[in-house]
Amino acid sequence: MLIETPTTRPATAEPAHTAAPDRRRHDDAPDTMALFGRLAGLEDGPERDAVRDELVTAWLPMAHRIAGRFRDRGESIEDLRQVAALGLVKAIDRFDPERGAFESYAVPTITGEVKRHFRDRMWALRVPRRVQELRNKVRVARRELTQSPGSPEPSVAAVAAHTGLTEDEVSAGMEALESFSTLSLDAELSAGDDGYSLADTLGAADTSYDTVIDRESAKEGLRRLPERERAILYMRFFEDMTQSRIADHLGISQMHVSRLISRSCARVRDEAMGRRPGCRGSGRPVRT
Repeated sequence: MLIETPTTRPATAEPAHTAAPDRRRHDDAPDTMALFGRLAGLEDGPERDAVRDELVTAWLPMAHRIAGRFRDRGESIEDLRQVAALGLVKAIDRFDPERGAFESYAVPTITGEVKRHFRDRMWALRVPRRVQELRNKVRVARRELTQSPGSPEPSVAAVAAHTGLTEDEVSAGMEALESFSTLSLDAELSAGDDGYSLADTLGAADTSYDTVIDRESAKEGLRRLPERERAILYMRFFEDMTQSRIADHLGISQMHVSRLISRSCARVRDEAMGRRPGCRGSGRPVRT
C-alpha cells in the first residue's frame, strides 16, 4: 500500500496548493476548516477527490510526525509513514467539521492506526493486549531511567517503582520486549553446539509411559487373582508359552486354559478401569 502526496491539481485548486507551505509552517497544523466545510458539501466525484487530496497534502506532515514517535521499534520509518498516512485518510473521510478542530480528531485516529499496525502485523505470535501495554510501559520506563550517560541498566524493582507496576508485571513486559519475532526450529545453537538446531533440543512423547501406567493400573488386579490364574498369565505373557504348552504343563485342556486367560484378563481390566467385577466393557487392553 502506497499513499503518495498528490502532485497534480485542477486549475481551480491551484491557489490553495501554492498556499499550503505557508500553512504548514506553524506546528504542521494548517487552517483547513474552509476546505472541510467544502468537502462536506460535495458529492463523490473529481472535485471532491481534489479537495480531499488537498487536505491530505496539508496534513501529511503531522501524520509523518506522529509516525516518527514510533521509530526504532522494529519497523522502517517509511512503512510507519504509510500507515500514518492511511490513518490520516480515514480521519479526513470520517471527520465532521461541526464537531470541533480536525487535529483533535486526527491525532488519536492516526496514532491508533499505527498502534494497530504494531499489534496486528509486527508480532509473530498473538500477544494479549495487556502484555503489549506492559511492554510499552516498561520500554518507556527503561528509556527514562537510562537518560543520564553511564546510567546502569535498571533493575526490575527500579522499573516497578518508576511505573507503579508490580515486579511480576514488569517481568512480563520485559519478556515481551524481544517478542516481535519467532526463532526458527532450524536455527543453529551457539558455537559450542555446532551441528545442532533448536529442534534437536526438543523432547518427544515417550510411549513407554503408557506401558508404565498400564502395568501400575493392572498390578492390584493381578495380586487378587488366584495363584493358578496368575501363573497362567505369567507363562502366557512373560514366558511366551502357547496355550497348548500351558495346558500340558498344568494337566488341563487347552480350552480350559483359554477360558481362564480370558476370564483373568477381563477381571484385571475391569478393576483397572474402575468397573464392577463381571462387567464387560470395551476398554483398551491392559499391557502386563
